[in-house]
Amino acid sequence: MTETGRPGALRDRVYETLRRRIVEATAPPGQRLVERDLAAELEVSRIPLREALRLLAADGLVVTVPGRGTIVSPFTPDDVRDLFDVRESLEVLTARLAAERADADGLARLRGHLDRARAAMAEGDHAAVIDANADFHDELVTLAGNALLASMARPLSGRTRRLFHLTADRDQSVQCAEHEQLYDAIAAHDAVSAAEHAARHVTSGREHSLAAAANWSEMDAESLTRTRRRTRR
Repeated sequence: MTETGRPGALRDRVYETLRRRIVEATAPPGQRLVERDLAAELEVSRIPLREALRLLAADGLVVTVPGRGTIVSPFTPDDVRDLFDVRESLEVLTARLAAERADADGLARLRGHLDRARAAMAEGDHAAVIDANADFHDELVTLAGNALLASMARPLSGRTRRLFHLTADRDQSVQCAEHEQLYDAIAAHDAVSAAEHAARHVTSGREHSLAAAANWSEMDAESLTRTRRRTRR
């Protein structure tokens, strides 16, 4: 990545690169993001890099810690619980509105995400399944046709995708089957059924995600402790 083009476009490219690393957990919770190193790696000045980090902070994906700088946000059991509490409300509303407002083109796009997930699952490409399932959720927000809802859902999208990657051991066939049921209700324009399926879908992943969060939270704490020890030396 070289520093050419409009400053805003450069910021956006840096943002997308770092966002994908965090969401896909290649930059794990607690990892320190050193501006000097990132600027050199991405071949940009610190101005677009800092702007990108501010956007990531607004998404809740990075946080500034006194004495340590910017780190990838921890993802504790409390964070996961809070995310599910919000998802249980917003995704039910999203599904209901999508069922009421989806047109043929929107349903075709939604169907396409399901087909991508099924094809990726058959090939054993777990990361592609996760991306397709996350795209399915984002498409529902588009189909809902509510600008305020979309603005509220936008910062949740990255956290939800990140959660999907961090809980990749969950049976993906279950998630795909639940999405199929939700799609059928939306395609039938059955708002009540769509809302019920959305509620069950979110709830079904809650306990598994909380259990996984307890495990990776302990590993993050150990990693942060080692980092602090190295920093003091």
